[in-house]
Amino acid sequence: MNNLNDPPNWNIRPSSRADGGDGSRWNYALLVPMLGLAAFRWIWSRESRKEIEKEREAYHQRTAAFQQDHKAKYHATISESRRAVAQLSLELEKEQKRMTSYGEALISQECKMVEEKKLLEQERARVLQEKGQPLRSAYLSCLDKEEDWQRRARLLLREFEDALTERQSIYGSLVLPRHKRLEIKKSLLVRASTDPVAADLEMAAGLTDIFKHDTYCGDVWNTNKRHNGRLMWLYLRYWELMVELKKFTNVERAILEK
Repeated sequence: MNNLNDPPNWNIRPSSRADGGDGSRWNYALLVPMLGLAAFRWIWSRESRKEIEKEREAYHQRTAAFQQDHKAKYHATISESRRAVAQLSLELEKEQKRMTSYGEALISQECKMVEEKKLLEQERARVLQEKGQPLRSAYLSCLDKEEDWQRRARLLLREFEDALTERQSIYGSLVLPRHKRLEIKKSLLVRASTDPVAADLEMAAGLTDIFKHDTYCGDVWNTNKRHNGRLMWLYLRYWELMVELKKFTNVERAILEK
């Protein structure tokens, strides 16, 4: 633009004359910086694009490596979890089979003892019928003597049942102290080894088996202590039958010795 208040030679003119005017000097003075600025901008844009592409490629590589590593760790964790689940399932199946075999063995023993008891009852009736009243009196006398042993045996079994029920309840609890369960276990083993009635019933071996294999507990909402344990109830029933069987075998032995 031309400023009319300034002298003519101070204005930038679009064209110069050959009469010594300096308009061309001003035109070139503006053109050179603009060309330099355009060249700098072009070079800067090209370098910037290169840097951006380089950083983008590096970012994609890091992202791909991270995803690959994360995926490998994920698959490794899944594989390890599956192996652990398979191992636990196998151990659980073995434990269930062992418990089933124990149950079947005890049930078989129980049936055998019931059958023996029935045979003894039949034999007793036959002997009483053959030998008459004197033998009946002897039988009743021996039976009275055995009542005291049987009473002590029933009392012992009731105490053992209460202790085992309490011990199994502590075993399945998340808050009750473990040392209390160990105290009950130790007390039962000591009594089974020292009490004559428990020794006659051979309860020490059964208790050891219970403490080693009976790990069953009810669910977390269970409030009935008698719903805990499986093997212990089979042994308690077995010992009850043993008490009945020993009563008749002792009576039979006493009668035959007379």
